[in-house]
Amino acid sequence: MGASPGRENGGEREAVGVSGADRGRGPGAKGVSSGPALWTSDFRLFFGARTASLLGDAMLPVAITAAVLEAGHGASGVGYALAALVAPFAALIIFGGVMSDRFGARRLMVVSDVARLCSQGVLALLFLLGTPPLWQILALLTLIGAGSALFQPGVASITPLIARDVQKANATLRISESVTVVIGPSVAGLLLVVSSPAVVVGVDALTYAASGLCLLRLRSVPMGPGERSGGSTFRSDLVEGWREFRARTWLWSVIVVFMLWQLAGAGPTTTLGNSELVTEHSASVFGLVMSSLGAGSVLGGLIAMRLRPRYPLRAGAISMILWVAMPLSIALGLSAPLVAVCYAVSGVGMAFWVVMFHTSVQTHVPQDVLGRVHAYDAAGSLVMKPVGQAAAGPLALVVGAVPLLYGAAATALIVAALLLAIPAVRGLRRVEATVAGGSGSGATAAVSAKEDQEPQVRRDLSDTV
Repeated sequence: MGASPGRENGGEREAVGVSGADRGRGPGAKGVSSGPALWTSDFRLFFGARTASLLGDAMLPVAITAAVLEAGHGASGVGYALAALVAPFAALIIFGGVMSDRFGARRLMVVSDVARLCSQGVLALLFLLGTPPLWQILALLTLIGAGSALFQPGVASITPLIARDVQKANATLRISESVTVVIGPSVAGLLLVVSSPAVVVGVDALTYAASGLCLLRLRSVPMGPGERSGGSTFRSDLVEGWREFRARTWLWSVIVVFMLWQLAGAGPTTTLGNSELVTEHSASVFGLVMSSLGAGSVLGGLIAMRLRPRYPLRAGAISMILWVAMPLSIALGLSAPLVAVCYAVSGVGMAFWVVMFHTSVQTHVPQDVLGRVHAYDAAGSLVMKPVGQAAAGPLALVVGAVPLLYGAAATALIVAALLLAIPAVRGLRRVEATVAGGSGSGATAAVSAKEDQEPQVRRDLSDTV
């Protein structure tokens, strides 16, 4: 979250932490007027790497969905295939976060790109030679998901190092992701009409090569790890990341709530929604509807660049209500144009939430543990999604797809209500943190965290209960 995301919330505490961190970063740390512009050469390279990688990612689900259905595996097979991408990611990203902090985020991201290039190259070859059985598709998708687990922690770690305005950087990256969602499925759908899934998967493999080349050219981010205290072990780093994660009530509360959303909301909607669009309409219509989702996400990202709410998670939780339009449009059997409009509305709400959450994590967590904390947040956010995706097909055979989609819409409303009901979430204040390739915006959280962390955690736990 999509899902990723110290110190706890509290007005007086927030003021103390910010002033202390500002003193640590020196003159010009306060406000957003100092430092270089957002579009530095390194940010352009990082932006290019993310865009290339995400473009391929946006094309892959269209090809996989069409291929699995054409092979006769049905909606359950689609669910298994989509789950094969997410499950290893959720299972391994915590270890990816530790490795990112230990060996260097940029190095691990390049290794991930190489690994995914090879895996998807083999998958493209299998499609080129014929129609591979489901187990071969699942095995290679599992390797691709594992590679993503090595890549993702670096996205959170590097962004604060190369951007002086973390929220604007996150919004810009979110817009890039949304644009690829607009372009990728449409291109994939057109390629499927005139060629085969092998072409789509092969193009996807090349995007990982482009991403790796851009990352190799970064200058302000070292290839190896930053300064770390000596003597740490893999286990101690893992424990330290967990300690930092659980010390922030607002963070783990969001993750627990989103486990429910992934299980009963996003998981079933992805499997059943994708399958319904392909079977009732066509792969091309599916691509165009997903493009409208991306267009809405672009709008949500643009809004997130402009709005700076004092309580970002509160505003993000309210925006999540818009996601209800996605499962409802499929459940109500609306026409393809209306479904596209509903998907666009959902994209606005989801994009705004993602920017608010990621910015909150990157501005409240110290840079030296950010990769691990983000890994715990991403793993918790996604661990239930493959369960929901895989279970949706068999459950739909028993109770029907429409009731499950109505349940997914209701789950989204419950999730928004739960987020707003948790004091630590709705009361988390915005932190203005700007950097110029230095210690990272996470330094904002480092000063006062150890002074009163435990009393604050106890207070937040009491408030939550």
